[in-house]
Amino acid sequence: MVPRAQSEEVSGQTAAAFERHLDLGCGTTPRNPYGKRALYGVDLRRLESNAQFEFAAANLAFEPIPFAADMFGSVSAFDFIEHMPRVLNGTEPNTTCFPFVRLMDEVWRVLAPGGLFYALTPCFPSREAFQDPTHVNIITEGTHAYFCGEKPLARMYGFNGRFNAKRAQWVIPEHSQSAAALTWQQEWKRSRKAKSGRLAYFLWELEAVKAAG
Repeated sequence: MVPRAQSEEVSGQTAAAFERHLDLGCGTTPRNPYGKRALYGVDLRRLESNAQFEFAAANLAFEPIPFAADMFGSVSAFDFIEHMPRVLNGTEPNTTCFPFVRLMDEVWRVLAPGGLFYALTPCFPSREAFQDPTHVNIITEGTHAYFCGEKPLARMYGFNGRFNAKRAQWVIPEHSQSAAALTWQQEWKRSRKAKSGRLAYFLWELEAVKAAG
């Protein structure tokens, strides 16, 4: 049995984490789809300090997310994961590494238990998934499943985490900049376009499954 004081401390830490949001590939204007009070961002480019959000520079193809475990209640990635390499040569001869799998592991690490990963990306078979020459990670409707369930398939590639899929669906990008529920008109428009195969973007909303504390 967890002592009451320790349990209250863990609960307090988790509550604090859920006030914080991290945006990957943030540029100068990080997104905050859940409207969290404290906003953080990571980007390749170094930015000047900004009173509106906390910033860290990192190349996430090679480096870990530069924040502590269980620190955030939510993480977002808008037009980002399609730029993350799937396979690179390792530092040792005849070895490989899997930057995209490692990124997903890092997202899971920095999320508090029950935290959410909100990712919006162009998706196969849309031309938007392929036409940008810097898109090196083509996402399909089923890619998220490698990181979800009791025994995620990505475990074979070094993924240590686990997510539950709350949403995985085709979306209209301009309607999906926020995690707020769509109006009935927006949902009708999304459903109509989805049925006709005229949507190019796919949304993940994945919940981090991990033990508290």
